[in-house]
Amino acid sequence: MDKPGVTLERMRSFVRVTERGSLSAVARELGVGQSTISRHLRELEEAVGVPLLGRTTRRVTLTDEGRHYYGHCVQILRLVDQAGDEARGSRGAPSGTVRVSSTAAFGVLHVTRLIFAFQDRWPTIDVALDLTDERVDLVREGVDVAVRLGPVDDSAMTLRRVGVSRRILAAAPEYLAARGTPARPPDLLGHEGIRMTNVIGSDTLVLDGPDGTRHAVPFGGRLRVDHGLAAREALVAGRGIAPAHRWLVDDLVAAGRLTAIMPDYALPTTPLNLLIVPERAGLARVRLLVDFLAEQIGRIPGIETPSRPSGATGRR
Repeated sequence: MDKPGVTLERMRSFVRVTERGSLSAVARELGVGQSTISRHLRELEEAVGVPLLGRTTRRVTLTDEGRHYYGHCVQILRLVDQAGDEARGSRGAPSGTVRVSSTAAFGVLHVTRLIFAFQDRWPTIDVALDLTDERVDLVREGVDVAVRLGPVDDSAMTLRRVGVSRRILAAAPEYLAARGTPARPPDLLGHEGIRMTNVIGSDTLVLDGPDGTRHAVPFGGRLRVDHGLAAREALVAGRGIAPAHRWLVDDLVAAGRLTAIMPDYALPTTPLNLLIVPERAGLARVRLLVDFLAEQIGRIPGIETPSRPSGATGRR
């Protein structure tokens, strides 16, 4: 039998196992049996002539040779992807799949609609959209682009700043009729607060007054949720007051189902960014989607960009 050679298929299996740390996870991702991935790795190691991975019952680790080889494989596969992308682009529209990760509530209410519009413009590009509030490892999960609300601490990714998300204090008119409408920060004491369990410091409201004074008010309540859409439903149901992103509740305020309270007091804004895996940033289909999302997200109500001040009205 001929000695196995280095193939792109075996190389891709090696790279994904390195990034995910699991043969079974990569097998599920690629839609093949785990035995196929094991065979790819074995044949690649035979072709290279050195062990690339150390395997235990719990995890897969790189050998020193494997660590160096992985870096070269990533560069080779990136060049192969870009070459194929450019070849397809020379004959027509870009094609292939872009994997996008987004904060769940923002994704449901806004990113999905933008993806529809993008695919209407570029029908040859497939999009796989993952919605989660967990900070996923983009490389490990095979994600190309992530829509991130909040501070970004992943310096290994390419950052595209979109703007900041503005928030308001909101409550249902029925709740305010029964409990009274706060006019100043001290008035919030004793009110029912709807808090987010996945937001650090949600037991304190920080508000900047019209005179520039910063107020920190204890914020309690019987209901805590871990999803923006759950907070939206709780607000409409009259369960209390909540600090809410404008993009989350702007339509409800416009319809009169929610009321913005204490409008002269500003809540801190939240940064909104796109993170792109550097090795994927050069692909035409990824560049097109990133540019499209950056432009369109800036038009969503409550998203303030450098070219669009907070008083501007976003298009639906």
